[in-house]
Amino acid sequence: MSKPMTSASSDIVLRASHIAKTYEEGDLRTTVLTNVNFTLKRGETLAIVGASGSGKSTLLHIIGGLDTLTAGEVEVEGQMLSKLSDADRGRVRNRSLGFIYQFHHLLPEFTALENVCMPLLIRGTRIGDAQKQAKALLERVGLGQRLEHKPAELSGGERQRCAVARALVTRPSCVLGDEPTGNLDEVNAEQVYELMLELNREIGTSFILVTHDNHLAARMDRTLELHNGELREKP
Repeated sequence: MSKPMTSASSDIVLRASHIAKTYEEGDLRTTVLTNVNFTLKRGETLAIVGASGSGKSTLLHIIGGLDTLTAGEVEVEGQMLSKLSDADRGRVRNRSLGFIYQFHHLLPEFTALENVCMPLLIRGTRIGDAQKQAKALLERVGLGQRLEHKPAELSGGERQRCAVARALVTRPSCVLGDEPTGNLDEVNAEQVYELMLELNREIGTSFILVTHDNHLAARMDRTLELHNGELREKP
C-alpha cells in the first residue's frame, strides 16, 4: 500500500547527522558510535540490525532524546534536540515520538485503559477525551474486552499490544521500538508485528525498529546495519 503523501518540506521526520557516543569512566573510554547518519521519511519503516553490544539500543535512546550524544545532531520534525531544554525535549518526545520496548513497561497498578491514556493526559488532553481515544485504539488492537484489566491479568501478547496502543495513542510521527517482539513466542510476535504494519499504513506513523529478527527486518522498507559504530545500508 502506498505511503501518505506529504510536501517535500515535511517529508523528513527524523534526521541523524554524524552521531558519536563515547562513555568515559576514569581513564577508560569506550566508543560505541562513531559516525551515524540517516534520515527517516514520513510513513517509512526502518529496521536497525547488528551484533549484540554493537550499540543499537544506545542509538535508539539517543535519537529518542533519552540519552545524550558526544557529537553530532538529532533533528525531530525540524527540532534539534541538543538545542532544547530538558522540558522542551520532553514535549518533543510526547508530541512526535512513541516508544515500544522488549518488555512492555506498563504501569502495574493501572488498567490497560489507564496505561494507554497516560501519554494523552501528560499532554494535557481532557480525561474524557483521553479515555475515548484510548478505548478506540485498544479496541482496534483487540483489547476492547480487557480495558479494566491490569497488566498482570493480561497475557504476554496482550501486554505488548497494549504497549503498542500506548505508543500510538498520541498519533506520533515516529515510533521507536527496541526489540518490540523479542519477548514473545512466534505466533504472538507475528500478530504484534502485523498490527504495527497495519497501523503504520492507517495512521502514517514511521517506525524505527531495533531487532535481531531477520524475518521482521526483511519486511521493513529499509534495513540498516550497525557495524563498528557506523550505519550502512543492508541490501
